[in-house]
Amino acid sequence: MLAKLLQKNRWFGELPQDVLDELLALGRVRSLQDGEFVYAKDDQPDGLYGVISGSARISNIGQDGREAVLAILSPGSWFGEISLFDGLPRSHDTVASGPTELLMIPRTGFHQMLERRPELYPLFMRLLCRRIRISFAMLEDSALLPLSSRLAKRLLMHAHNYGQTDDDGRRPCVQLSQESLGQMLNSSRQSINKLLKQLEALGWLQIQYGQILLLDEDALTQLASGAPLPRDS
Repeated sequence: MLAKLLQKNRWFGELPQDVLDELLALGRVRSLQDGEFVYAKDDQPDGLYGVISGSARISNIGQDGREAVLAILSPGSWFGEISLFDGLPRSHDTVASGPTELLMIPRTGFHQMLERRPELYPLFMRLLCRRIRISFAMLEDSALLPLSSRLAKRLLMHAHNYGQTDDDGRRPCVQLSQESLGQMLNSSRQSINKLLKQLEALGWLQIQYGQILLLDEDALTQLASGAPLPRDS
């Protein structure tokens, strides 16, 4: 089960098998209940996390008490890597959504592995750079793109940058509820549902129980770039 968590991830799949074995040997499982903190904003970094089951909600609370949901990560997703490398306190709250199991790779053991194998640094830096690009893109999208484009872009981002594929390991997929997508895009579940049904009718994706399969990445990429939906959708 834990080996599959690493192997199914598109990014970790690039690592040599002996590195994956060492990461699994370092890791330990954390079980959390709904609403329990993985870590809070300003906590000291303890390690890198992967979602085994359930989901992890990354957010911040504003001074007015409103929650800004940045991401809801489902099985196969990894998080916590920024503080892992810079050593600074956590920048966001991360909370379990429903009963959740996580694989935690401790910071100390992880850095000891990198000291023994410095050739791995470029691979992990690639992950960090990818996340930085995502952050800038989301800021730009919120100001410039319509909801349909932001939805397509968020689906592609979660499928690729959080390393999710279907059970066969071939098609990219997203394991997010429509309510969660609405929260991340500052929209209603009803609006997200309407758009997803339009995209399904076009054959660009397929809505399944607990996940959304991406069938036509080229079309979704065009939509994500700001192209309008076909009028007959």
